[in-house]
Order: sequence, then C-alpha cells, then structure tokens
Amino acid sequence: MAASPDELHKRKRPPKINTEITAEKATAECKNEWDGEPVSPAGRLFHEPNFNCHVICIMGSDTPINVDTFIEGIQATIVKHPRFSSIPALNESDSKKVRRWRPVEVNVKDHIIIPSLSPDPTSPSSNDRLVEDYVSSLTVTTMDHSRPLWEFHIINIPTTESKATVVLRCHHSLGDGMSLTSLLLACTRRADDPTKLPSLPEPPRRSGPLYAQPRPGNDDGVGAFLLWIFSFIVLFWHTLVDMMLFVASSLFLRDTETPIKGHKGVEGEHTRKRFVHRTIRLEDIKTVKNAMGCTVNDVLLGVTSAALSRYLYRKHCDTKDEKKFPRNIRVRSTLLVNIRPTPGMHALAEMMESGKNGAKYGNHLGYMVLQFPIVIHEDPLDYVRQGKAIATRKKSSLEAVLTYFSADLIVKLFGIKFACTLTRRVLMNTTLSFSNLVGPIEQISFYGHPVAYIAPSVYGHPQALTVHYQSYMNTMKVVMAVDDSVIPDSHQLLDDFAESVTIIKDAAENLSKKN
Repeated sequence: MAASPDELHKRKRPPKINTEITAEKATAECKNEWDGEPVSPAGRLFHEPNFNCHVICIMGSDTPINVDTFIEGIQATIVKHPRFSSIPALNESDSKKVRRWRPVEVNVKDHIIIPSLSPDPTSPSSNDRLVEDYVSSLTVTTMDHSRPLWEFHIINIPTTESKATVVLRCHHSLGDGMSLTSLLLACTRRADDPTKLPSLPEPPRRSGPLYAQPRPGNDDGVGAFLLWIFSFIVLFWHTLVDMMLFVASSLFLRDTETPIKGHKGVEGEHTRKRFVHRTIRLEDIKTVKNAMGCTVNDVLLGVTSAALSRYLYRKHCDTKDEKKFPRNIRVRSTLLVNIRPTPGMHALAEMMESGKNGAKYGNHLGYMVLQFPIVIHEDPLDYVRQGKAIATRKKSSLEAVLTYFSADLIVKLFGIKFACTLTRRVLMNTTLSFSNLVGPIEQISFYGHPVAYIAPSVYGHPQALTVHYQSYMNTMKVVMAVDDSVIPDSHQLLDDFAESVTIIKDAAENLSKKN
C-alpha cells in the first residue's frame, strides 16, 4: 500500500534514554581544536543555492532496528566526530564572510527520524516501493541548519532484501564519499567478531605514467632513462588536453541531447530524485577482470558503457529506424576525486573513541571527466577493452589535481559564486556522475544490527543521472539517483546494467575456455 505525501513526512521521535556518553561532553572535548576551522572551498560550494548537495546512504538490516541501541551507538561514535557535532556558520564580524565549523550541543534524538508509513505485511515487494518513495521524498525536504547537518531515518518495514532499512542523510559539506564511507565503516564491526573493524580488499597495484617508478639508476641504461623522461612528457600532454577540454566544458562543449541528459529544470534545488539499486554478483565482475587482465574499475566502466548503450539504443528504436542509430554520441561523466589521502577506519575509530582530533578529514575535491562510448558492439568484451583504455588514459593525467587547485584559486580571486557558476556549467554540460566505492569483504554489524546491503548516492547537483557502485561482501550494488521527469523507467535501466554484466561475463568465460 503506497503512503500518502502526508504520511511520508510524519516524524516520530524515539523515547528518551540515558547514556553515559553525552553529546555535550563530546562537543566540549573537541571544541578547542575545531572552533573556527574554515569550511573547505568544496564544502562552501555545496552550500550555494541550486548546488545544495546531500549524501544519501541506504542500508538494509537483517534484523529490525532497536532504536535505543542505535542511539547509544551514535552517541558513542558519530557524535564524537567534530564535523558531526558542528555547524557551518558565518561569523558576521569576519570581513571575508567565510563559513567556519562552530561546535554546538547535539541532541541525538533530534537526528533520529522514524516515519509513519503504512506497509503491507503480506507483500515485501510492495514495501520496496514504499521505502523507495519515502527516500525519494527526502530530496524535496530541507534540513535544519541550526543543527549538525545529518540525520538517520529508521524504517522498520520488511522488504525483499532486508527486515529493516536505515537511511543516513547528511550534507555533502561534511565530507566526500570516501571520507564519509570510512567514517561510517569505523562505526561498524565485523558480524562474526564484534571486537574487530571490517576488512577491506587489498588496493590494486597502481600503474601508468601518473604512478611512474622512481628515476632509473645508472645501471638501468639510457633506454630506461629516456622512457622515464617520456612518461613525464605524456603526463604533461594528457594533462594539458584534459584541462583544455574541462575549460571547454565549462564554456560551450556540451553532451549530446539524449533521453538520459538532464534538461534545464533538473538543476533546481528542490528537484525530486529517486534512488534505485540492484545487486549483482561480485564474482561475475572478477571473472571478467581475470579473463581480460584488467581491474574492477575497468570492468565497471565497460559495464556502464554497455548498459547506457543498450538503454539508448532501445529508446532510439522505439521512435526511429534502428539501422540509423547515430554515431559519435557524446555521453560524459563527471567524477569527483579526493586528492587528499582519506583517513583510514582505524584512525577514525580511534579518534571517535578518544574524542581527540587526529585524522585529516574533509572535502579536497578535484574533477575528472570520463567519456562513455555509446555503441553497439558485436563482441561484448569490447566494452571492457574500451573501459580499460579510458582508465589507462586518465591515469596519465593530473586533471583532478589541477581542477582542485584551479577551483581554489578561482574562489580566492573571484569568490565562491563565480566558482559555483563554472562548476554547475560543467555538470550541466555533461550527462551523469559516476563513482565506485569499495566496501567490506565480510558482513558487518551497525550498532549490533547485521547489514544486508549498502547503497550510497547523492543529490542536489544539476544532472538527471548518477551511477554509484558499492562492493560489499560478495556482491556489488548498482545504485542510481535519477530524475523521474527525465528517466521515468529507472528500473528498466537497472535491468540493462544487470543484463550487461551477464552478457559480458558469459563472453569472458567463453574467452577463458578458448585460452
């Protein structure tokens, strides 16, 4: 049974409980260290009108949520993080008018929301839509900026994938995706051993001119030295080309108008977004990776290109001659890159446990623009080959680093509003946003609740489609944030992602058998 708009926005506060660790104590412990720290340029950008970005993280639980236990966990962890016990405030006496993080007292109960919904006890599949509609409704509501900009929505309704759902909504100025993910994981423990933090996969070995080896020694010969010099020439050239294209994208270079390209109304601050997700087997992704000798990222780029091509081809054939599927369709994605090393889970866990700031945290973001070829290949593995070529090319560029420092310089010279205008133009002239986050390799528990899945996303930026990949245990979540007015059949697009994985995996298995 679908909930009415009024039902979706009813809020029930949890009962009052007593704990030994209070938000006031956590705030007092970190006040001296964090009082007055300026909000980063990226954080200030996310507070601009029509660019008010928020992060959404949907987590399924294998058990119903015990609200009292959940609140106790938050008070012992997240509230002790300085960013989650501060608000970005303007000091009127500051001539520069720069937002700074100001510690405040936190009442955790103000950040716990239990909506009043009308579930169908006999149909978990209908409850999927109920939860989906509720999460979508959050994108047209505002947060109270007099409090720290985060909240948890607890939905004790069974769905096809979980017994309950927890939705974290926080403002993007609190951190980038990797930092927030690390913080969230630092609050969890392994389900099989509550004394241990989650384990993450070993990071892949970096390659390409950007990660070039140190200068060759005298015994390596002239050839090795010349090759080392040449790698820097390639790095310089690729960076120059990428920066020229980035500037062009902020001025006039625009993606092809397609059924997934956002229109002018998409950039509105209160544009409603829908979050849909699908689980695929991580083993299928690894099968392709091993057969092609590439990385998981390469495979995901190929899968995304294949899925978008299938979707756009179907849309084209519905209205036009399928033999005249246009060539050279420009579909590009923006990719946010945190150029500062992300604090690890252990560092964040120790910081929250001690209440002392010891880890660098926040938004130091640069942009990269990725091209997704839109083409129908006879050999499905060609999508992965193209994805690998795109990733290899981007590894030999300092585009993300230069866009970060360029944005910082623009903010200092021309102000945050001018920087916001340029950033919005880049996003409006491209088609989608894309990211891939690595999750734990074993099941985790969040304050004693076993986590069934993790599905992060973002909203508030002027694009009609955002694609996130999130690995967890032996699965990979495809998470999309879509504008229904542009992509009304988002679940069909999810089907295209799932079918693309299957087709590419089957082709990879056939290739392995031949070899």
